[in-house]
Amino acid sequence: MTAKEMLREQVEAFSEEEASDALRLLELRRDPVVVAFRDAPIDDEPFTSEERATLTEADGDIAAGRTISLDELRRELGDE
Repeated sequence: MTAKEMLREQVEAFSEEEASDALRLLELRRDPVVVAFRDAPIDDEPFTSEERATLTEADGDIAAGRTISLDELRRELGDE
C-alpha cells in the first residue's frame, strides 16, 4: 500500500473536526511564510558585548520585579 493510499484510509476514518485539523496542518506545510521560517538558517552569530549587556540589564529588571503584564503594555500603547 502506498503512502497516499494509507493517508486516504486514515482520512476516511477522521471525524469532521479531525479532518479540519488535519487540513490546517497540511495547508501550513505549503504556506510560503512557514516554509521560509522552516528553511531559514539558524542564527549562530555570537552575541555582541552590547547585546550581552542588554540581556544582563533585562535579567536584572526581571529579578527586581520591574516588569509589567501584557495587558498593562497594551493599555499603555492604546491597543486594547
